[in-house]
Amino acid sequence: MKWLLIAVIALIILFILIMVTKLKVLFHFYHGNDNDHLKIQFKAWFGLIRYKVEVPLIKVDDNSPTLVVEEKKAAGTQEDATNKKTEQFSAKDLINSMHDMKELINHIVSLHRIIRKFLRHVTIRKLEWHTFAGIGDAAHTGMLTGALWAIKGSIIGLVSHYMKLKAPPDITVTPHFQFAVSQTAFSCMIHFRVGHAMLAGIKLIKYWKGGRPDFKTKPLSALSDDGTKSV
Repeated sequence: MKWLLIAVIALIILFILIMVTKLKVLFHFYHGNDNDHLKIQFKAWFGLIRYKVEVPLIKVDDNSPTLVVEEKKAAGTQEDATNKKTEQFSAKDLINSMHDMKELINHIVSLHRIIRKFLRHVTIRKLEWHTFAGIGDAAHTGMLTGALWAIKGSIIGLVSHYMKLKAPPDITVTPHFQFAVSQTAFSCMIHFRVGHAMLAGIKLIKYWKGGRPDFKTKPLSALSDDGTKSV
């Protein structure tokens, strides 16, 4: 009985630690003409727990109308990727993703409200977005620069409305009037407590309605095959 009580107390303490743990997410994306690079890092417990997803290659396939994506994953403090794979995404995959999003909206009551409440607990510590753009014509480049400033301003306003923006964003748009160039670098660091994410996940299950969904993409399609019970 004593050991059972100790085990229960240990599980409760572990659960509380997980709930209050802050998860830090670092997002970096670079686009330079035909070169693209995406990296997402997850850190917790002062860096003792780490997970990295890196996409060093994003390009259009020369032999088919698909997008080729190379993905690397690494866990812990090791630098070498433990898992590496290359996938191809077509227009059909995009349509299936949009179909699955519609299924989620139709099956989860107040999905927007659940996401909005979770985003209130997300804090943005750093946000940098630098863009170099030019299309070889001074007048058209000036119009493009103005449009980019408007788009960035709208996005930052939307982000600051739903999440906590702790530091002023560092945003620039640099025009190049003499030659065509397309280059952008986006970096963002956010953090939230694991408990808030778990609570949002529980709400997604709690407010599920309408029985089994009809998902098209993996791994969500497994839910359609196995069957999902309404709550």
